[in-house]
Amino acid sequence: MPARALMFQGTGSDVGKSLIVAGLARAFADRGLRVAPFKPQNMSNNAAVADDGGEIGRAQALQARAARAASSVHMNPVLLKPESETGSQVIVQGRVRGRATARDYHALKPELLGAVRDSYARLAAGADLVLVEGAGSPAEINLRAGDIANMGFARAENVPVVLVADIERGGAIAALVGTLAVLEPEERTLLRACLVNKFRGDPALFDGGVREIEARALPCLGVIPFFARARDLPAEDSVGLERRHANAAGAIRIRVPRLPSIANTDDLDPFAAEADVDLALLEPGQALPGDCDVVLLPGSKSTLADLAALRREGWDVDIAAHRRRGGWIVGLCGGYQMLGRTIADPGGHEGPAGDAPGLGLLDAATVLAPGKTLRRVAARDAISGAAIAGYEIHLGETWSNEAPLLSLDGAAEGARSADGRVLGSYVHGLFASDAYRAAFLARVREGRAGGVAFESRVEAALDGLAAHLARSIDLDRVLELAR
Repeated sequence: MPARALMFQGTGSDVGKSLIVAGLARAFADRGLRVAPFKPQNMSNNAAVADDGGEIGRAQALQARAARAASSVHMNPVLLKPESETGSQVIVQGRVRGRATARDYHALKPELLGAVRDSYARLAAGADLVLVEGAGSPAEINLRAGDIANMGFARAENVPVVLVADIERGGAIAALVGTLAVLEPEERTLLRACLVNKFRGDPALFDGGVREIEARALPCLGVIPFFARARDLPAEDSVGLERRHANAAGAIRIRVPRLPSIANTDDLDPFAAEADVDLALLEPGQALPGDCDVVLLPGSKSTLADLAALRREGWDVDIAAHRRRGGWIVGLCGGYQMLGRTIADPGGHEGPAGDAPGLGLLDAATVLAPGKTLRRVAARDAISGAAIAGYEIHLGETWSNEAPLLSLDGAAEGARSADGRVLGSYVHGLFASDAYRAAFLARVREGRAGGVAFESRVEAALDGLAAHLARSIDLDRVLELAR
């Protein structure tokens, strides 16, 4: 029997589609259904390595986890990773296809629809239910030509659509009615219902609003209250970094420079979950505070460009002073490359060809080269022996004369300075290991013990999200709408 499918599109970006799909995936998986999440096109520098070895958006990796399913490149067949204001790296079925400007990409979309439909067919063949997530909004009719992310896909596969509105930002009724008004008649025939998301207070107070929506637009499947525990789940992109931990007395202060091409920011989420860690972004124009304990440089989609931006802000001077004061410095992936003596990109693989001196805090050198390393890894901390499960996703290779940070499949990985206070690694998910994170924080703050069980917290949040949706939506009705 062919898999049922239902697509969730939004009246705008960040209306909560990703979380709705994740919560429904967990709810229906717990009913015994084989659920496959699917997003035809995603744009994010937060990527993960799927179980079958390629790149997908971090949100789809989380949705696969929610569905209790192995993640696959076919869950996100087209991933755009922005490299500048006008161009992106294009990932197709998990592998780099090339680069494209916005104009070039729009010309490429009709060709990519074939890959999208192929991936969808592969997923549907092994699932009972495919939950499809749109991107942005179908109301962006200036992007209608060649669309593969919203109605273009829904029409190609004849998938019914639920439209999601975010009431927190205001204008939910107008957004729903207005979206319908700009869709083509054949697109409107695919719409089955709507959802109103992120309601604060008593949903019954919106009963009059529901009546207006149903009279002017679509049947309403439910009003979903705001889900506060969403903060316990990895964020889809750097917007999630706006969350800042309360500055508890005596907290370990971690500061993260916000660089233009910052990537894989979900590496920071385990720190944000700790009650005694004050994690915050260092915004352009701000100086690194003198009472900072740890500077963390996360991944970057354009390492040389971000290193130049770091210097323009004067943060290299701040970081050098922080080092002299005995502060801790951590670099992950692109951040690790920045900590070394030199970075060279002779072939222009991340931007214009060139090279630059690094921050010189580790005796290491990096050369960017064609061919991206994509692999899931199991490692151990070279000091504590703590087990780490993560993934590598990077261009180039780094040679280090420092002591290794990790043992990875019996080989040395990463680097740490002689005093152990400057650390670099290519392993994403390093700090998601509760044992490693606890050991690291105990070194930063002597005597610090315990900490949050991060992975268990994520699982509990997914279970809570499924229950939250089940209280707000008739799940049987959702299954009836899927076809």
